[in-house]
Amino acid sequence: MNTGSHYKIHHFIPWTRRNIFRLLIIATIPTVIYAIFDIDWIAIPWTIIGLVGIGATFITGFRNTQTYNRLWEARMIWGAIVNDSRTWGVMVKDFIVGGNKTEENEDIKAIHKRLVYRHIAWLTALRHQLRKPQAWENQNKPYFKEYLKHYKVPEWETSIQDDLKPYLSQQDLNYVMAKKNRATQVLSLQSADLKRIRQQRLIEAYPYVSIEVMLKDFFTHQGKAERIKNFPYPRQFTSISLYFIWLLVILIPFGLLEPLSKLGEYGVWLNIPFSVIVGWVFTSLEQVGESTENPFEGGANDIPMAALSRTIEIDLREMLEETNLPPAAEAINKILM
Repeated sequence: MNTGSHYKIHHFIPWTRRNIFRLLIIATIPTVIYAIFDIDWIAIPWTIIGLVGIGATFITGFRNTQTYNRLWEARMIWGAIVNDSRTWGVMVKDFIVGGNKTEENEDIKAIHKRLVYRHIAWLTALRHQLRKPQAWENQNKPYFKEYLKHYKVPEWETSIQDDLKPYLSQQDLNYVMAKKNRATQVLSLQSADLKRIRQQRLIEAYPYVSIEVMLKDFFTHQGKAERIKNFPYPRQFTSISLYFIWLLVILIPFGLLEPLSKLGEYGVWLNIPFSVIVGWVFTSLEQVGESTENPFEGGANDIPMAALSRTIEIDLREMLEETNLPPAAEAINKILM
C-alpha cells in the first residue's frame, strides 16, 4: 500500500517505460511510411478508430472498476479481522476466569496468553498463505520485479515456520507445519483448547458459545480472503481488455496522420509524440488494472497484511499487560506491507 499522496512521476514513468518504448515504435513506423515514402493511403479515418476506442474505453473502465472492488473487498476483510481480533482478546481475558487462589490466577493468565498468541499465529499463517504466488499473478512481470526493489515483502523474507515459533508451543508448531492449510489448523487448535477449558469449567456456557462463534467468524474471514486469492479476475475479461487496448494504440497513429499533416511541412511528425501520449494513457490504465486485481500478490498496491497483523499483535499483547512490545510496521519508500 502506497502511503504517499500519489505515485511520483519519476516512479510512474519508469514503471510504464516498456509500454512507452513499444508505443514509440508503433507510432514511428506509419509516420515514416507516410512522410518519407509518401504512401498516404495508410491513413485511417478517425471514425473507425473512435468506434474501437469506445469499446476499449468501456471494457477498460469496467475492468478497473472490478479490480478496485476486489482490492476494496480485501481491505474490508482485513478491517473485519482487525476488529474481531480485538474482540477476541477482550473475550479471552474477560470470559475465561479462575478462582481466587494465586496459583489458579497464574494458570488463567497462561491460558489467556496461549489463546492470544495462538491467534497471532493464525494471523501469521494466514498472511503467509495469501502471499503464496499463483500462476495468474504478476510476480514474473518485469515491471513488478523492478519495483520490488523499492520495498520488501515480509512474508518472502522469512519462512512461515520461523514466524510461527514465537507464538506456538513446539507441539502445536509441529502439528501445524505438518498440515497444508496451516491457518485452518491453528483455528482448529483454538477450538479444541476452548473445549478443554469449558470442561474444566473455567468459562461459562454462554460465553463459551460466544467465543466459539468468534472462531466461526475468523473462518469466514479466512474463506473470503482465500476466495479472492484463489479465484482470479476472469481471464476472458482480462484478455479482451488487453486486446482492445493494443488494437486501439496500434490504430491511433494511422488515424492522426492525415489531420496532423495539414499543420504544415513537418506537422506529420507530430504524430509520433501525440500517438505515444494518447497510447500511454490507455496502456497505463491497463497496467494499473492488472497490478490491482490481485490484492495479496506482494505488489506495491497490496493490502498491508503484515502491518495490520503487527497492529493487532500490539493491541492484544497490551491487553495481556505486556510491555516488551514489537514496534509498529513502517513503510519503506512509502510502501507499507
